[in-house]
Amino acid sequence: METSTPGKDEVILFFPSIGRRSSDHSEWVITLHGWIFEPELDSRLRSGLLRLLRRALGLSGSGAERATFRERASAFLVDNQGGKAIFVRIGAKVYPVGESSPNGHFGGTLRLPDPEVKALLRAPGRSGRVRFEAALGMNDKRSFPGDIYLLEDTGLSVISDIDDTIKVSEVKDRKALLSNTFLREFRAVPGMAELYARWAKEGAAFHYVTASPWQLYEPLKDFIEKRGFPEGTLDMKRFRWKDSTFFDLFASPEIEKPKVLVPLLESFPRRRFILVGDSGEKDPEIYGALFRKFPDRIARIFIRDVTGEGASSNRLKKAFAGLPAERWQVFVDSKEVMEVT
Repeated sequence: METSTPGKDEVILFFPSIGRRSSDHSEWVITLHGWIFEPELDSRLRSGLLRLLRRALGLSGSGAERATFRERASAFLVDNQGGKAIFVRIGAKVYPVGESSPNGHFGGTLRLPDPEVKALLRAPGRSGRVRFEAALGMNDKRSFPGDIYLLEDTGLSVISDIDDTIKVSEVKDRKALLSNTFLREFRAVPGMAELYARWAKEGAAFHYVTASPWQLYEPLKDFIEKRGFPEGTLDMKRFRWKDSTFFDLFASPEIEKPKVLVPLLESFPRRRFILVGDSGEKDPEIYGALFRKFPDRIARIFIRDVTGEGASSNRLKKAFAGLPAERWQVFVDSKEVMEVT
């Protein structure tokens, strides 16, 4: 049996995945995505790199803030592991996923027979979710788990931005954005967790999409869990120093988000989607364009107004030109959304 062979100091991190039914419902089609890397252990080199990075960003901060910076910035200093063959164990079977690229990311598509998936779903606490793990050698006792969220053909999905939609980031202020990202405890936008929890109780699935890089996955995942937001998939941007500068970290959401959202909407032609974002970047323009492309699949669009423009601004009227007025809403307080859903 073939297995993954990560080095003793290497880590395999699986990101939440989506499973969908095949056209004849005999199988589930699952796309896996993960990252293999070796953390940069505490050393003089690591400490020196962190100091240089903090200075380059103009971030000082207190002792507690410096500790937060070390925690969140460390993922940008890992040693990515390319050329590694990854295998996963789902139930009693082992499946090949693929080989990691130079940035350490890997991915592949698996097809699981429907009866096997039904058996896995009968496990306690597995409602709509299948747990798997990296297939390792017999003498490797480590565990690298992951989750697959199974979506039926029909139902409701909420696609949500993160920065300034559910988490206070202050994207329009570069210094505040960097401080909120690397120095401060993540703060939830008031009322949004309660709104999402209500939608989840009504059966909605959740897909979080952000232009932030995958290096921030673990702190963002912890934020979603600890602040009471429903669990779900998370799509982020691939970033490495060789290709970009640090100030490109949050750039080009108008390029990154459609790459994720269009395939998702195309994969589920019978599901209905709610899109939630904010006015700080390009969410209105992105969501308006998506509505025109998929008018029968998008039930509502909600935009949190963080720029003070209002629904009557030329920008937002242009972004939503041609959309029925009842299908989109600009809000300041989450209670305004609660009242209409």
